[in-house]
Amino acid sequence: MNFTSPRRRFARAAVAGLALTGLLSACGGSDSGDAKSSGPVTLPFWGWANGQEAVVKAFNASHKDIKLKYTKVTDQLTMQKQLTNAVKADNAPCLVQNTAEYVTSWVSQGALADITKYVESSKDEFNAGSWASAQVQGKMYGVPTSSAPNFTIYRTDLFEKYGLKAPTTWDEFIAAGKELKKHGVKITNYAGEDPSTLEVLAMQAGAHWYAIDGNSWKVDFQDAGTLRAAKVIQEIIDNDLNSKLSFADYAAVQRNYDTGGTATRQISTWQMAGMVQNFTKSFGKWALSPWPAFTGEAAKTPAGTNLTGSVTLVTKGCAHQEQAAEAALWMSTNTDAVKTMASPETGNGVMPALKDSDTYVGDAISEKLLGTNYEPAKKTVTDSLGTITTDWVYGPNWTAMFTEMQSGWAKVVNKEEKVTDLLAHMQEWTVKDLKSRGISVKG
Repeated sequence: MNFTSPRRRFARAAVAGLALTGLLSACGGSDSGDAKSSGPVTLPFWGWANGQEAVVKAFNASHKDIKLKYTKVTDQLTMQKQLTNAVKADNAPCLVQNTAEYVTSWVSQGALADITKYVESSKDEFNAGSWASAQVQGKMYGVPTSSAPNFTIYRTDLFEKYGLKAPTTWDEFIAAGKELKKHGVKITNYAGEDPSTLEVLAMQAGAHWYAIDGNSWKVDFQDAGTLRAAKVIQEIIDNDLNSKLSFADYAAVQRNYDTGGTATRQISTWQMAGMVQNFTKSFGKWALSPWPAFTGEAAKTPAGTNLTGSVTLVTKGCAHQEQAAEAALWMSTNTDAVKTMASPETGNGVMPALKDSDTYVGDAISEKLLGTNYEPAKKTVTDSLGTITTDWVYGPNWTAMFTEMQSGWAKVVNKEEKVTDLLAHMQEWTVKDLKSRGISVKG
């Protein structure tokens, strides 16, 4: 799976409906003094996605009173670290690319501006899930830029060679992995730094690591859904069906897929861009199939955890919040900008957050990569948009929690501990961490 570098995620109902007090220890609102300027203003903008530089150039060419100064960050995890340092030093950029799972954490730290009054009139231009991804307790802290339909991409030549069909369930996925293993091929890759594999399968299985219970957060890393996900992952690891390539060497990961060392990925459209930009041997040998279901259940797509439902956030320290909101809206709604970002050749292959995102499916997938499987792939992507999980909630300490989970996940991938050991640790650690922040918690 491995969604990081750069990662993306998307939660349709993130924490949009929270109207409760005491859930966030230091929930920040907007500054009352959005600075007005009679002349052009320059807004620093940090992001990592391919295509953003071209979008910024187009924005600057079409706007006289607002200019964007773009800085490219290595990836999403690097962004969190750099933004943390910038917020502490009181020199954060006005605009920041981020993803849904981090919004609540940044709001709880008082780092983001409430820009509701500047963007609420544009709500109907976006799909409801994407709009919710930039919202906490009914307030908007940014503008959604993308959604993340998820599916499987697989090597048709390898599956045909060894008499396999695209797996429709996780049981079939494991069975296919055992057959491929006989021929020296891994069915998936688990990077030791990326526990999003566990997150997305838990999400798909109906888990809820964070939930609202009265005026408190409820934490549960050991519910039935999470344990179902853990069982699948553990079986894959125990049977050595996975590669263990780190995204720290991104080129090596892509080369492994290109040369047939690993046969499938569970991904979203944006991750296909990296394949298009790095492959040399396997163009036309890939096809899409739905995300595997748990046996006995209908297909259900996770809400793009690392995967990417991105948002452009406005920081609380920005002196020109209204102009920042205007720029963020333009980047998410301008037709040319959206097409640039949707294309895996010119951008990041992301599906837009707009209400009519179905119309961009053809732009977001690569005919070069898929060959004769390109047309059928359109339906797979469109169908996945209709099966997205909608009730996942990101907690107020998500950034810290995910960092802690990363260290444990590396031990799981290296067979030093079981998935259930990691989950037990995360249950205890997360409850303790929330209490240390003065946040009411049950669990």
